Amino acid sequence: MPEETLDYLVIGAGPAGLQMGHFLHRAGRSYRILEATPAPGAFFRTFPRHRKLISINKKYTGWDDPELNLRMDWNSLLSDDPRLLFTHYSDRYFPDADDMVRYLEDFAATQESHITYDARVAEVARPDAGGPFTVTDERGRTYQARRVIVATGVTRPNVPPIPGVETAEQYGDVSVDPADYTNKRVLIIGKANSAFETADNLIETAAVIHVAGPHSVKLAWRTHFVGHLRAYNNNFLDTYQLKLQNAVLDGDVRRIERRADGSYLVTVAFVRADEVTKDIPYDRVIVCTGFRFDPSIFAPECRPELAINDRFPALTPAFESVNVPDLHFAGTITQSRDFKRGTSGFIHGFRYGVRALHRALEARYHGVEWPGRDLPAEPGALAAAVLERVNRSSALWQQFGVLADVIVPDGRGGARYLEEVPLDLQGPPVGDQGHFAVTLEYGPGHDQVDPFDISVGRITQSDAERAHEGHYLHPVVRRFRNGVVEAVHHVTENLENDWTSEQVHLNPLRDFFQHHSIAVSV
Repeated sequence: MPEETLDYLVIGAGPAGLQMGHFLHRAGRSYRILEATPAPGAFFRTFPRHRKLISINKKYTGWDDPELNLRMDWNSLLSDDPRLLFTHYSDRYFPDADDMVRYLEDFAATQESHITYDARVAEVARPDAGGPFTVTDERGRTYQARRVIVATGVTRPNVPPIPGVETAEQYGDVSVDPADYTNKRVLIIGKANSAFETADNLIETAAVIHVAGPHSVKLAWRTHFVGHLRAYNNNFLDTYQLKLQNAVLDGDVRRIERRADGSYLVTVAFVRADEVTKDIPYDRVIVCTGFRFDPSIFAPECRPELAINDRFPALTPAFESVNVPDLHFAGTITQSRDFKRGTSGFIHGFRYGVRALHRALEARYHGVEWPGRDLPAEPGALAAAVLERVNRSSALWQQFGVLADVIVPDGRGGARYLEEVPLDLQGPPVGDQGHFAVTLEYGPGHDQVDPFDISVGRITQSDAERAHEGHYLHPVVRRFRNGVVEAVHHVTENLENDWTSEQVHLNPLRDFFQHHSIAVSV
C-alpha cells in the first residue's frame, strides 16, 4: 500500500533533486526523494570519465558579497548554510569529480529523512486523470503524490543511428587507461567535451587519433555556451594543426564494420571534400556523443512529449510537461528551454531554474507570492532598482536570456519588482497589464565574432546610443504588452560589468522608463 499522498515526489538525488528538496524542506512541504542507487550524486561517481570537472570553482574573487561570488562558483547549490559552498571542498579551479561526490553527500545529509535510496523507479502512473500520481519502484513499493518532479538527469547514451555502431565502445564504459591504446589507431565519434577529453587522454600513447562528426567544432570561448568545447579540453587541436598524425574529420560516419581480427573499417563522408567517402582502418572506435533523457518509466497515460530529437522533455516556461499537468522537471533535463545557448544543462544554471520552479509551485498551489518588492512607478526609481539588481544578481548572470526580473503594475498606481521569473512565463505573477522584463544577454552575432581579433570594430563603453550593437554580456530591458515586445533598451556593455555610471547607464535607462510608462491609475 502507498504511503500518505505527498505534496511532491522528486525522482533523483543528484544536484537538481537535492536542490529541489532543499527548497521543499525549507517551505515545509511534504515530499520524498527517490534515488535509484545507494548514495546521492550517482552521475558524478562515474562521469566525467577522466575525473576532472570543467565547471569553474573560482574561490578567490576579491568580493565579500556571497551573491556576487556565486557568479564565479559553478558548483555550489543554493542554500542558507554558508558551510554548504563547494568552494570549501576544493581549492582547484577545475576540481576533481570526487570532490563533487563528497559535497553532494553532505548536502543530502541535511534532508536525509526525506530520501529513500535503492529505490529505482519502475513506473510513474496516473490512474485517474487529474488525480495523484502513483510511483512504483523496482522493489514493488508504491508512493502517491499530487505532483511529481523528475530530476534524473540524462541517463541514456545518445547513440547515433550509424550501421554497426553497436560494435563500437561507449564513452560510459570504455577503458580510460592510456596504456590500453599504445600504438593504436583510434576513432572518436563526437565533437564536444567528452570526445576531446577522451582524445586528450590518449595523445601520449595512441599512434593516430581521429575525432569525427558532421558539424564544425564550436569553441566555448567564442560561442559563450559552456557545453561547447572548453579550452581545458582543446589541447588536441594543436596536435591536428601542427601535423602530429591526429586529425578532426568533418563529415558523417556512414558505416562501422568490425572485422574478424577485432579491428574496424569505418566509412566516412567528408563535408569539406563534397561528400567524398573514404574507408579508414582503426583499432578502436569510441562513441562520445552525449546523453539523452530516458522516458521509459512513464505509463502511457502520463508519458511526456519530447523535444530536440526526443532527447529532452518538452516543457512550459514553468518547467511543466506540455502535455501532462503536474509533471515537472528539474536540472539538466530542462535543456529544451535553452538548448545549446544557455546554462540549464549545468549546475550553475539549473540551480536557479529549480528555484524558479519552486517559486512557481508555491504561487500556484500554496498561495505564496513570488518574491519581490514594491516600488513607486517613477522612472528614476525603476532605473535605480534595475541597475542595483544587474550589478549584483547571480541568477540573471548565470541564466542569461532565460530568467528575468519583471516589473509589473501593482494595481495601485505603483509597481511590483519580481525577481528571477522565466522570461516567457505568462499569467501570474506577470499578469496581463503589461510589464518590463530585465535580463542579462549577449548581443546579436556574439558567437560570430572572434573576441581576440583587435581589427574587429568595438563599441565604446561610453556610447549609450550604440549599446544595442554590443556583443558582450549586458542588461536588456523590454517593454511587453499583451505578450508582444513594444520597446527594447540596451544598457552599454562594460568590461568589469559595472553598470553604475549616471550619464552612461542610469540616465538613458530612466529616459526609457519615462517614454514607456507602466503605471496604472487607481
